[in-house]
Amino acid sequence: MTGQPPKISIIIPTLNEARRIVPLLAHVRDNGSPENILEILVIDGGSTDGTVAMASDFGAKVYSSGRGRARQMNFGAGRARGEILYFLHADTMPPKGFDRLIVEAVGNGDKVGCFRLQFDTPNRFLSFFAWFSRFNHPLCRGGDQSLYITGQLFDKTRGFNEDYVVYEDVEFIGRLYQNSKFKILPGQVVTSTRKYEQNGTIKLQYHFGVIHLKHFLGAGPKALYDYYKRNIIA
Repeated sequence: MTGQPPKISIIIPTLNEARRIVPLLAHVRDNGSPENILEILVIDGGSTDGTVAMASDFGAKVYSSGRGRARQMNFGAGRARGEILYFLHADTMPPKGFDRLIVEAVGNGDKVGCFRLQFDTPNRFLSFFAWFSRFNHPLCRGGDQSLYITGQLFDKTRGFNEDYVVYEDVEFIGRLYQNSKFKILPGQVVTSTRKYEQNGTIKLQYHFGVIHLKHFLGAGPKALYDYYKRNIIA
């Protein structure tokens, strides 16, 4: 790429994240740089707990969209002004200097990628699964690892499939592996174990494994969501 380095638009989908949105925005501010980060877009799916006001007061650009993470992230991508889109969950903290690592990767021709994963508690079982995020294979990917992608590649690959209420990240990343070289960046994001605490660590990991298997065997978005609703506390 020539001229000025590309700028990053950070896109954060939210739904009732009042406890986490300000700590995340502060973390992004303290561990990134306005030299690389053009804007932070919070795309809300109908929060009733003050998330919208908190994010707006902090200085993020806040939009309301239809509920559903895929829909919210596509909505954000359509309004982003940066050449690079960085999708970040509200309970995931990127590493220090994450913006520099992303810009450097894009400058080297790596148009899409993610960070390795670490959980916010020292659970050995979860640490074992997080260890696999260092391997560059679609089976080792997930939305909690965050995702950067150039706007051009996002448009080319048509973004997230809004038919998926769950599994939207993995489905999209699977298509990206088919269309582009995928980069695993140095450093780790730290993500919350709150869903594991709600559902039980081994039980939840088992159900995630079943969803992966169902998708591999050809199950569509409705079947995956039906299984999710029956077995996992959201």
